[in-house]
Amino acid sequence: MRVLLFLSCSCLAVWGQDPWALMDEAGSFNTDPEFQRLPRQIVVSQRLDSKPHMTDFIVKSTIFSRYAFTAVSSTMVNRAHRPKDAIFQVQIPASAFISNFTMIIGKKVHQSEVTSKAKKSKDKIKEHSEKNDTDTEVELFTVTVSLPARTKGLFLLTYEEMLERRLGKYTHVISVRPMQIIPKLLVEIHLMENFGISFLEVAPLRNSKQISQSTAVKASPPPSTKINQTRTTAHIRFAPTILQQAGISETGVLGDFIMRYDVNRELGVGEIQVQNGYFVHYFAPKDLPPVPKNVVFVIDTSGSMAGRKLKQTKDALFTILNDLRPTDHFNIINFSSRIKVWQSGKLVPVIWETIRDAKKYIYAMSPTGDTNINDAIQTASKLLKDYIAQQDKSVRTVSLIIFLTDGRPTIAEIQPQKILNNTKKAVENKFCIFTLGIGRDVDYRLLQRMALENCGVMRRIDEDSDASTQLKGFYDEIGTPLLSDIRVDYSEDSVSYVTQNFFTNYFNGSELVVAGKLTNSTADNLHVQVTASTSDKHLMLEADVIINDTRKSLNYAKDRAKIAKLVQRAWSYLTIKELLRSRLKSGNRREKKILSDKARNLSLEYHFVTPLTSLSVKSLDEQSIGSTENVMNESELKNERTQSLQKINKPDSTSLRERKKTVVVSKTSADGDPHFVVDFPLSKLSVCFNIDGEPGNILRLVSDQEGSGVTVNGQLIGSPAPPNGHKKQRTYFSAITIIVSKPSRSYIEITPHKVIFDSRDRFILSCDKTIEVESEGLVVSVTAKSKVTVTIQEYTSFVFLLHQYKNPAPYQRDHLGFYILNSKGLSPNAHGLLGQFLYQEVQIIETATRTTGPAKQQNQTGAQDEGSGRSKGSVIMLIIKDRVVPVVKKQRWIYNGQHQVDCWFAKSNAINLIDGAYKDYLVSNLFEATTSSATELQWAEQNIMSIFLPPFP
Repeated sequence: MRVLLFLSCSCLAVWGQDPWALMDEAGSFNTDPEFQRLPRQIVVSQRLDSKPHMTDFIVKSTIFSRYAFTAVSSTMVNRAHRPKDAIFQVQIPASAFISNFTMIIGKKVHQSEVTSKAKKSKDKIKEHSEKNDTDTEVELFTVTVSLPARTKGLFLLTYEEMLERRLGKYTHVISVRPMQIIPKLLVEIHLMENFGISFLEVAPLRNSKQISQSTAVKASPPPSTKINQTRTTAHIRFAPTILQQAGISETGVLGDFIMRYDVNRELGVGEIQVQNGYFVHYFAPKDLPPVPKNVVFVIDTSGSMAGRKLKQTKDALFTILNDLRPTDHFNIINFSSRIKVWQSGKLVPVIWETIRDAKKYIYAMSPTGDTNINDAIQTASKLLKDYIAQQDKSVRTVSLIIFLTDGRPTIAEIQPQKILNNTKKAVENKFCIFTLGIGRDVDYRLLQRMALENCGVMRRIDEDSDASTQLKGFYDEIGTPLLSDIRVDYSEDSVSYVTQNFFTNYFNGSELVVAGKLTNSTADNLHVQVTASTSDKHLMLEADVIINDTRKSLNYAKDRAKIAKLVQRAWSYLTIKELLRSRLKSGNRREKKILSDKARNLSLEYHFVTPLTSLSVKSLDEQSIGSTENVMNESELKNERTQSLQKINKPDSTSLRERKKTVVVSKTSADGDPHFVVDFPLSKLSVCFNIDGEPGNILRLVSDQEGSGVTVNGQLIGSPAPPNGHKKQRTYFSAITIIVSKPSRSYIEITPHKVIFDSRDRFILSCDKTIEVESEGLVVSVTAKSKVTVTIQEYTSFVFLLHQYKNPAPYQRDHLGFYILNSKGLSPNAHGLLGQFLYQEVQIIETATRTTGPAKQQNQTGAQDEGSGRSKGSVIMLIIKDRVVPVVKKQRWIYNGQHQVDCWFAKSNAINLIDGAYKDYLVSNLFEATTSSATELQWAEQNIMSIFLPPFP
């Protein structure tokens, strides 16, 4: 068989194709003729390429009321006999927030975390998300990792975005650039809009940087695209074969897969989505008459605009002038070292003669001189402001400046902040400035702030593509104002927070979006009032919107909790975006810091990668953090960390004794060598068991990363058993760690002699001194030589008893006891040797071993014990999760022998009591927060896309 396989592979290699590429997932050769008949140049490139081979590239998007969740998955195989660099690279929309990145390399799962950007990264994996210098609409996410020989790597990236409505359509763009011809390529989009889908199209693949939404010529979607549409939903599937991929691109760069759609709407207060106490309000009225506009075009004609840039700008202006309405007024200013005004001191009406003369003026523009941005803006502002002051106040108009440049200020005032201050004073909130930057040499931050501070927007124009079309497309977005001075209000007692609810203008084809939190999440209606000005009147729209219909429409109960988070995530996305815009506009340092902190905290809470956070990937075999550093005494600690301590308390001996007397006893614990006790308050009984691990074993005590973000691990140390004992050795906890991932990553390592607290700052506390430290919502309180209490976000508390010996016997070791004092903050999905029991109920029954009669159910306290007349030969059984466990009555002492617990004892390393066997709870190191057992690994590989995408009804 080996010889035949060798000959087959040799024949295939001579033919020119990698034999591994012909094998399917089951290991059989693929005999599909379409699969094998590849163009010769494709075959040669695959044969000569020694990098890891991509076997699949899958993109799945779920869009629910304009909010899109997208997951990109790719599998790479290194068939070489030595490690190779695998590069996972994805273009994502610049407006999107990355929400997760996961890798499965071989049999290890590597989970990402979002951390504050100020925190130093300790990653072993090179990864970054950066701006793409050649494209203005996307960011490039790249991860490079060394893939071991003969190993498979699975990569998953998820990101989220609110689709923006432009020119009457929402556009969803998915980059399909796997850089290889691959066996399995799939793009799948699920769309749901409650108000109904009025328009849907899939455009041809786009590989240029030109962004055009023109649908004058109906083009066919990419080959193999299938579209299934109902009134409110759509399912789009793009799965090209190998031959179809090669026909599109021989390099594996297929381009952008583009879906455009719009929804049904009517003149009213708009569409409101409400779930789980959060709402998102979409307002986009139609069939309104345009508001007349006053527009000043300010065009850069400095020397750097020579050639293609100025020619394309002129072409766009010629087209724009033809689109001006008879009710509009306009003027043109061009600037370089000097400022030139076409019609001095006025704006002219749109008539045939003025359009003709304006085109002549534009045609005669020539590039020369430097770039005087400040004086150009000042001149345009004065011109527009004087014209507005002379107009009849009863006539409603929209005034704006359209400013275009290709460079930075090089003459007159060149300091960006002074230019912004001068612009703000000149505008006086009387009109808006819309800025366009063309090319790569522009100070985009200056243009962005100039637009944001003056109620406008900024756009980047790529000079390498059709800049004329891009300029015209931008004007089309703002060329038809329908409303001005729009205000969206909600009854004061119904909402506790809303994003921006005042808008200077509303342009045809766009959409205004407001997000907020409800004061009462169970309310049945929300009062909404929208006021605005049209071309000839004041408009007021008012309604009581029923908000419980969204909740009732979710008939798929098992996914209801997950679906309910969609609107909440949309709210967080919009809130972060607004905070970042406000931060960029703010010139006050204190205000900027407050806005930054709010945006950062929300980003960390919702696991978003934003300008204030970064994405890091922790390797599962990462070693203990800084465990070799010396212990600092209390005075050194104060000197090192005074600026970050929220409180340091050192109670006197009296208060310390009082605190000991009032301590709340927790039965759920792992203490001694080690003895486990679990309290079941709902069942009014306690269960106990032992784990006979080996020295060096690290046990998972609590695992709740997906819920509260808390994990607790304990490491065992060995010692000889006491004389005449039935055991050969004892094991104790020598170190216990707490890993907290929410809202930010923190690590706490407790030993009998010191505590290492690694959060926003790093603290090393001696267990011989009483001290309390608080940081990032975590409180670590050390009672000298007695205990350590850790409180996490107020609702989760752990107590660690310090067992120290002055003159230890040979069988004694300094060790720790672990007690769960308060578990309210842990989720119902918590697991671990102790965590799995926190939300469980158990039942005790008595069974007869010598009779076949029915079992006798005991009272909940287990009163029918050895002395209560139990029938001879009966066995006491404990029922948990449909499992039956034989138990016997015992007594355990906890809290250093101060308290006695009556408990039902399960033998044999808690077999059947715990899920699986105790070896399933062994982890590789103290700081491991995820598991990678064969069962979990298989589950993760099979469900990797559905983990992060919301379900689709």
